[in-house]
Amino acid sequence: MSKFFISCDEATTICDKSQYGEITVFDKIKLNFHFLICKYCKTYTKQNTLLSKIFGNYAKGHCEEQRCMSSQDKEKIETEVKKKLK
Repeated sequence: MSKFFISCDEATTICDKSQYGEITVFDKIKLNFHFLICKYCKTYTKQNTLLSKIFGNYAKGHCEEQRCMSSQDKEKIETEVKKKLK
């Protein structure tokens, strides 16, 4: 049973691996078990997934040569993040 108890540090590492599709079935089980006892890691995972999705969509829609975000783009992302976190 102790194999399923992981630290928050390990949970965030597994969460990050999950974003890149590098998570094993056992890691996914451990992470979901950890979510039952830790609301902070569950929130971190939701926020991390949301930010990855937002910035992934942003990157697809913009030219690679553009190195800085415009003020409008920053405001749009900020508004979307706030809306999703409510």
